[in-house]
Amino acid sequence: MLELKDLQLLTALARQQHFAKAAQECGMSQPAFSMRIRNLEDRLGLSIVRRGNRFQGLTGEGELLVARGRALLEDARALEQEIAAVRGQITGTLDLGVVPTATSFAARLVTRLREAHPRILTRINVMSSATIQQHLFEGTIDAGLTYGDSIEQNLVNRQPLYEERYVLLAAVALVADLGEEITWHQAAELPLGLLDQSMQNRRILDWIFAEQGLRPAVVSESNGFMSAIVMAREGRLATILPQALADALGPLAGTRVLRLIDPDQSRPISLVTLKRKSELPTLRALKQVVDAFGQ
Repeated sequence: MLELKDLQLLTALARQQHFAKAAQECGMSQPAFSMRIRNLEDRLGLSIVRRGNRFQGLTGEGELLVARGRALLEDARALEQEIAAVRGQITGTLDLGVVPTATSFAARLVTRLREAHPRILTRINVMSSATIQQHLFEGTIDAGLTYGDSIEQNLVNRQPLYEERYVLLAAVALVADLGEEITWHQAAELPLGLLDQSMQNRRILDWIFAEQGLRPAVVSESNGFMSAIVMAREGRLATILPQALADALGPLAGTRVLRLIDPDQSRPISLVTLKRKSELPTLRALKQVVDAFGQ
């Protein structure tokens, strides 16, 4: 008979694609982990893992077990939270995948959630929009704060949060002769530090520049904003930030923030969750906080 522990081990193996890493995730030794998987195969009378000199993936039966197992584990987790909620306590862990441009909004959202439900532990995982979609479908995060148009629409519920707009953060010397605004054409002529091309924000910026027939002078790339912000403060380059992040940072000595115009551009940021029959109480609580956020 299948046990929840068996399903936890299988889903870990599907995630990690490696016996030793999956065993470590589950807090077990590799021999004990491998023996439990082998015993499960013997009990079910089928092969779950394709074996060679190293892990080669799951069999068709193994993939089926993982797919159904994730749903069962989610239902068990929801039941545990529902029982706690009956006692008047919404408690548990909530894992959020957040694109780098939405981290400041996520921080404010988590603060509001904690004020309303102090027993919820929220973990913010900063990742690309593509990774958010992957982890959401794998069940390793509960919700994503991401670009609403960057995820498969028929599999998720979307709750609009805000429109992401863009500003230029630059050393004072680089933009000393400008007012409060800068055109995309002018920005393209400055040395820029941007996110790398694995990030949706960078792909959006590249599309905006391309639509204007511009080739920006990108001199630095990273998977987060911090290095570009530091270099902007040192006077080495400019960077393009979402307005919400610039507002959260506040004034930075030696820099100016200019609104990007001609054209005015924005992209929708949404809270995305999988369509499920049962929903975690912690997730319902988050959605309620989102509903009240603008009130």
